[in-house]
Amino acid sequence: MNKNFSDLPLRTGVGIILLNNDNKVFVAKRIDNSKNFWQMPQGGVEKGEEFLAAAYRELEEETSIKNVQLLKELDGLISYDLPKNLLGIIWKGKYRGQKQKWFVMKFLGEDSEINIKTKNPEFREWKWIDLENITDKVVDFKMHVYEEIKKKLHNHEFFK
Repeated sequence: MNKNFSDLPLRTGVGIILLNNDNKVFVAKRIDNSKNFWQMPQGGVEKGEEFLAAAYRELEEETSIKNVQLLKELDGLISYDLPKNLLGIIWKGKYRGQKQKWFVMKFLGEDSEINIKTKNPEFREWKWIDLENITDKVVDFKMHVYEEIKKKLHNHEFFK
């Protein structure tokens, strides 16, 4: 039963830093975690799918949002490993963590267009926050991911 999870690959994924007109960042609370943790939209890349196509698909699947403009693709991939209590459980036990390509997008629509009660809902609540606050309520194992995103965007023109 003691499978060596370190031999498992990282899942390829995408993440979306979605900004509104006030350059606030979209975050949401997951349905499957009762604690007060918030995250940005993210998900897996399907076989043969381009990163950007996956980002648009995931954003729509999780929030119903289609009306966006791509502002920036962050350089490189950011990886994280799952904590021991989730290894072998999440993603049917096929992966030990995730390596993600992140995109910054501007939401061009109205808040009324956002619908997290999707076909396969992942979120139970959402809000807009300042970039500086994205690390305030993130799960521990993704903290370094959000810190790196904050660092990469800190002095960016979107936030001046």
